[in-house]
Amino acid sequence: MLEYEIEARRIDEHGSVAHCKHAEITIDTDIKGSADAFNPAELLLAAVAACILKNMERIAPMIQFDYRGVIVRVHGVRQDAPPKMVRIDYVISVDTDEDPHKLDLMHKNIRQYGTIYNTVATGTELSGVLQRMAR
Repeated sequence: MLEYEIEARRIDEHGSVAHCKHAEITIDTDIKGSADAFNPAELLLAAVAACILKNMERIAPMIQFDYRGVIVRVHGVRQDAPPKMVRIDYVISVDTDEDPHKLDLMHKNIRQYGTIYNTVATGTELSGVLQRMAR
């Protein structure tokens, strides 16, 4: 089994910082919100996007999928009581010349083998599409 660990600490009443390996990310923990950092809900959405992007990097050589770029847009819907994400939708736009079958195969693999994707999908309605990027 793989294990992961991060450390997060409060800087002040406006924000916090998380460290992992040699990286750090500023976290919006201000009660009023902060425009220059991800809040916890946005971090969750970013984790879903990162999982999709990392899976594409891993899967592409295995299925011989050529692409020049990709953009992942993720949207979450949060309910207030009890507070939780009830739905997360995404659109994966890929700059590629691959045929529709290969696009479907890539999307199937992303959904099947993504650690964060599978974790989130167990407790939240998670759905999306993988499409060819408009030029």
